[in-house]
Amino acid sequence: MSIDPSSIPNFGGQQPEPQPQGPAGPVVPDQDLVKQLLDQMELKYVVDDEGDLAAPWEQFRTYFMFRGEDDQQIFSVRTFYDRPHQIDEKPQLLESVDDWNRRTLWPKVYTHTHDDGTVRLIGEAQTLIGMGVSLEHFVSSTVSWVRAAIEFDKWLVEQLGLEKEINETDNPEDDE
Repeated sequence: MSIDPSSIPNFGGQQPEPQPQGPAGPVVPDQDLVKQLLDQMELKYVVDDEGDLAAPWEQFRTYFMFRGEDDQQIFSVRTFYDRPHQIDEKPQLLESVDDWNRRTLWPKVYTHTHDDGTVRLIGEAQTLIGMGVSLEHFVSSTVSWVRAAIEFDKWLVEQLGLEKEINETDNPEDDE
């Protein structure tokens, strides 16, 4: 099974949805297929200690995970947003996340409060793949989920007014 490289959209603008080439019937995706897709999307990735694929960005990491057995196997795309938020910001975060979750299909985003009191966000989309899925559906869903993970980060920065904070981090000499 292979994916036509010219059909993989880039993240620079409106592109047609991918048109994969491969079997006409259902396939059970695996990690090798995801690696091929990430390569063709020109996204860097690593395999972590647990064997999951992870694509790192500056402010978050997106994992591509397979869980479960046989016909109950699930493919999950989970994004861990690295920007820490203080516990007193959690009500505002929850309000923003609820708004996002109402307006969009994916990723569904939730908060995680760490032992040190910092709050981080996690986004997730998943699908049952154990009985097989069409290759076209798998590719277009995965590409859409990656795009949405990136868009959520941009959206949150705008919603919470974090642009100034990011610019100060990028240009510390501007504060002098």
